[in-house]
Amino acid sequence: MLTLIVLAGCGLETQTLSEFYPKDLDDVTKITLVDGSTGNKKYTTNQVVIKKFLNQIKAITFIPDDNQEERTGWRYSITLYQQNERTFQFTLTEIEEHYYHSKPDIFPIVDEFYENGELTEE
Repeated sequence: MLTLIVLAGCGLETQTLSEFYPKDLDDVTKITLVDGSTGNKKYTTNQVVIKKFLNQIKAITFIPDDNQEERTGWRYSITLYQQNERTFQFTLTEIEEHYYHSKPDIFPIVDEFYENGELTEE
């Protein structure tokens, strides 16, 4: 059993958001953020706001957690769109069903953007 757990985590690599994103971040046309503690949703389609936010987070490094056991709850969920197509969704600690921590910590950047950014409540 221990062997299976160790092997399950072997394929994970440290990556930036730019490396995870399957398309070009410059083509994102909408960002939606959901507050995991309240369920409130905010979004923006303003290209200046989108580019500023993505520039702040695109180089953040996501490092796989040693412990990949399933967890419950999350602080923020972020969804990226190109036109009306959802292209990528992640939480601050989970990307593609794997758990990560970030350097620098992504939480203060996303929290500031959610609380004080030019976002519209949905």
